Amino acid sequence: MTTLSIGSTAALSLRADVLVIGAVKGENGAVVAEGSESIAAAFDGRLTDTLSALDATGAEGELHRVPTFGAAKAPLVLVIGLGERPADGFTHETLRRAGGTVARALAGVKKAGVALPLAGAEAVGAFGEGVLLGAYSFEAYREKSREGRKDAVKDVVLLGIKGRDKAAKAAVERAAITAQSVNQARDLVNTPPNDLNPKDFAAIAVDTGKNAGFKVEVLDDKALAKGGFGGILGVGQGSASKPRLVRLGYTHPKAKRTIALVGKGITYDSGGISLKPAGANETMKMDMGGAAAVLGAVAAVARLGLEVNVTGWLALAENMPSGTATRPGDVLRMYGGRTVEVLNTDAEGRLVLADAITRACEESPQMLIDVATLTGAMMVALGNDMYGIMANDDTFRDAVYDAATRAGEQAWPMPLPADMRKQMDSPIADLKNMGNSRMGGGLLAGIFLQEFVADGVSWAHLDIAGPAFHEGEAGGYRPKGGTGVAVRSLLQVAQDVADNRI
Repeated sequence: MTTLSIGSTAALSLRADVLVIGAVKGENGAVVAEGSESIAAAFDGRLTDTLSALDATGAEGELHRVPTFGAAKAPLVLVIGLGERPADGFTHETLRRAGGTVARALAGVKKAGVALPLAGAEAVGAFGEGVLLGAYSFEAYREKSREGRKDAVKDVVLLGIKGRDKAAKAAVERAAITAQSVNQARDLVNTPPNDLNPKDFAAIAVDTGKNAGFKVEVLDDKALAKGGFGGILGVGQGSASKPRLVRLGYTHPKAKRTIALVGKGITYDSGGISLKPAGANETMKMDMGGAAAVLGAVAAVARLGLEVNVTGWLALAENMPSGTATRPGDVLRMYGGRTVEVLNTDAEGRLVLADAITRACEESPQMLIDVATLTGAMMVALGNDMYGIMANDDTFRDAVYDAATRAGEQAWPMPLPADMRKQMDSPIADLKNMGNSRMGGGLLAGIFLQEFVADGVSWAHLDIAGPAFHEGEAGGYRPKGGTGVAVRSLLQVAQDVADNRI
């Protein structure tokens, strides 16, 4: 695990393997950015000439390595492009991406010093968060293929910051806690389903609660049957691995409001009897990304000690075809008594979420957010990098969108057209789990979930199907595979509630 710290040591005298400085776009190529003037001066102007000889432009994400030739204690300077120099400072997202790019470039390095224009504690936290997220890699299953792979950079020191700067110290601590939670969510998403069934996931939640300081209650299949959780049981009844519902509980003695977080936790989704087509199964270990995000967010809230009460609900099941599986045409009696005609067993996420949402609302939270890798339709609408937000309260939806944006996660507000509800009318049950049309499937899923939200609860639904799993190459601080998306958004919402911003 990469460690992050602040230091007031002069860059030129720091004993490190690498010094990291920034470059911005100039009229004739890259120009050294603020924060590294002493390093540039030590080169007697040769650093700018060297960057020019390397055709450096200062474009965002551009990397160049320059030997110091004794001008500093460190033998090497790593120059990271930051793009155009803004009049009011670099955005936090620019700094996060730079941190992630730098972390990957520093793989194999023991110690690096960073001399970048980090103006203020929030900038320090943003860059530090990017470093810790960018240093992530999933190595648990590498044996022979581990040979030749470099370890993540061990120590990163952010220079030019006074040791007594309490705000900067707090920002670094928050970045470390945030990254720890995001990276745990990534690990869960990346873990193959033969090693992460509902029981395994619940056990990890119990251990996380012990370490982070929140309570965990696990309902097994017997308790679910006794409680009448027909949605979770119906989805999980085709698997040899029985379902679980896990309640996470964090309370603060001064908190006056509660937010409930509900996560879809399908540890493997075959589609059930409505089997997925060939080529659509290989990444379905990621269908518990919503539950992973909820676990990570609650852990971060607890470790930071935010002044807000939070309950987390992990709806865990494995959706498999077998002689005991739910069939298309079956009717499930959900928790709370409502009945649902199942027309497609691959529309299973909304079934487990409905049970968990109903149960969460019984505790009368003021706000509730569910998070789910729910529909391919949302990916069609918004692509692979952005998640959709639906809500029963426009003000709350806008607040969640604002929090996600400030946290550095791409999201977009989506509607819940009331006239689409009639598509889910069933001739034999209270409603169907599918509409009559393939069009607008992401919106219909949200409309279905809205049916289970109690009156008076401000609710938002995050469909993270696109950004939860990245099949392309790593870039910025986003890795290949599980991304841990929504952890930072949920944490920011909780922070905003604690600060009375929401």
